[in-house]
Amino acid sequence: MREEKQIKVSPNKNSWQKKPWFWPSIYAAVAVVLIGLIFSYNALIGDEKESEVVQNDPASEDPSAVIETNARTETLKYPFNEEALDNVEVLQDFYDVTADAETREKALLVFNQTFSTSSGVSLSVNNEPFEVLAAMSGEVTEVKLDEFTGNEVVLTHPNGMETRYSSVTDILVKQGDTVNQGQPLATTIENEWNPTAGIHLHFEVLQDGEHVNPRGFLAF
Repeated sequence: MREEKQIKVSPNKNSWQKKPWFWPSIYAAVAVVLIGLIFSYNALIGDEKESEVVQNDPASEDPSAVIETNARTETLKYPFNEEALDNVEVLQDFYDVTADAETREKALLVFNQTFSTSSGVSLSVNNEPFEVLAAMSGEVTEVKLDEFTGNEVVLTHPNGMETRYSSVTDILVKQGDTVNQGQPLATTIENEWNPTAGIHLHFEVLQDGEHVNPRGFLAF
């Protein structure tokens, strides 16, 4: 009798796809991948925006660059506390050849019977010491120590100006410092070069290397 071969029916390869859990599992996996991509994208964009904010934050910039930018738009201010303006006396004027005779005479300095012309204005506040302030933001380019003529602080400004503050003591800055407008620099004192002026500030303004009258910028 012929022996019949037993044929094994191989299971359907796609039968697992018919399982009730198959497609929900696929959908869930795809959703997890999409959510992961979305979070990664948002995190990347957030980092880029934060980086832009830091780069554009003025506080993260070089302080000297900020001062230079500000000084280009600043106007000259009084080299002292403006509240003292009513008590300020101009002891010596800037010597201007086009000024009237009285103003020119007031701009002459006398030392040992020798006359010299004033290249700035000498200011007094009740013949008492007062705090000297930076008239504009800039860099301290020189600090001269000379008791005879009076110590001097020189500031250079990005707009081409230079301001000089002499007959001062208790100097608070040094060469190379960057200063902001209104920042204290020193305190006024008397000197031997101009003893009749008493305690005062000699304030000079230069534009592109040439002395100019501070009264052209400020109302004393």
